[in-house]
Amino acid sequence: MKQLNGIHHVTAITSSAEKNYDFFTNILGMRLVKKTVNQDDINTYHLFFADDRGSAGTDVTFFDFQGINKAIRGTNEISRIGLRVKDDQSLEYWVKRFTHYNVKFEPITELFNKKVLYFYDFDDQEYALFSDENNVGIESGTPWLNGPVPVEFGITGLGPIFFRVKNIENMKRILEEIMGMHYVNKQGQYTLYEMGQGGNGAGVILDYQPLLPDAYQGFGGVHHVAFRVEDRDDIDAWIKHLNSYKAGHSGYVDRFYFKSLYTRLYPGILFEFATEGPGFIDDEEPYEILGEKLALPPKFRNQRERIESLVRPIDTVRSTKVYKKEYFND
Repeated sequence: MKQLNGIHHVTAITSSAEKNYDFFTNILGMRLVKKTVNQDDINTYHLFFADDRGSAGTDVTFFDFQGINKAIRGTNEISRIGLRVKDDQSLEYWVKRFTHYNVKFEPITELFNKKVLYFYDFDDQEYALFSDENNVGIESGTPWLNGPVPVEFGITGLGPIFFRVKNIENMKRILEEIMGMHYVNKQGQYTLYEMGQGGNGAGVILDYQPLLPDAYQGFGGVHHVAFRVEDRDDIDAWIKHLNSYKAGHSGYVDRFYFKSLYTRLYPGILFEFATEGPGFIDDEEPYEILGEKLALPPKFRNQRERIESLVRPIDTVRSTKVYKKEYFND
């Protein structure tokens, strides 16, 4: 079994690409590093928000499927997206920021010896902002240097991802036996598993909820989670590994920005394996203007005129703007 290196990205569903862009850019201060389309549904935007350079392990991505209903939260779903900041003081900053921007949040709490701040976006999507102050493990990224959030408090990458599950023994077997993760700790209804070097960037937290009805996917919910692997050889090794368990999967998929493999090992939860590169700095967009044009993988570029007629334009130009770093007084 090839080792998983951590969380690669999390993909969720939004009711509005425009509101989503505003929330992540102007409130969360994460950088839009790619504005493209869903490669399986070109009528749908796929927005990638990440650290300053779009590093693997830092991006939250969104689809805006047209006509989709709001998610019905329940059990058997990816329930909460974790994000990371460098220390406990940063969480205090985010309390002030969320208060200023009227973002719904809960008081800072502690989970597995890490301070954490739960918050919600305009779709009631669930997030958890983890402090790295007591963290040991996989390194995080670099906050968006030119965004509105002071760099010392900025979001650096993905934190632990929450799975709300009904059959915890089945999920534990999947994580340990098939995915190669290891048990770390238990706290109340939560059980922590980690992969690779461990730490906030490599954690999965199981939220045991056997009595809730099953969740129903929609906007305000998570579509899938991707885990980091090195390269195509690792993808091929995981295909063989899944085959040995007779697990259904997508086979190798080339997403251009990374190579992928998808599988459903547990009801309601889609797992992806994604390679570390090539990444989002490419032949279409250099570092300076990431996310500012409608980017298309090569196999779609001969359809650009048609695709541009299908998706409404969204102004995502930021390289010409100067964002004032926002500090908030007590």
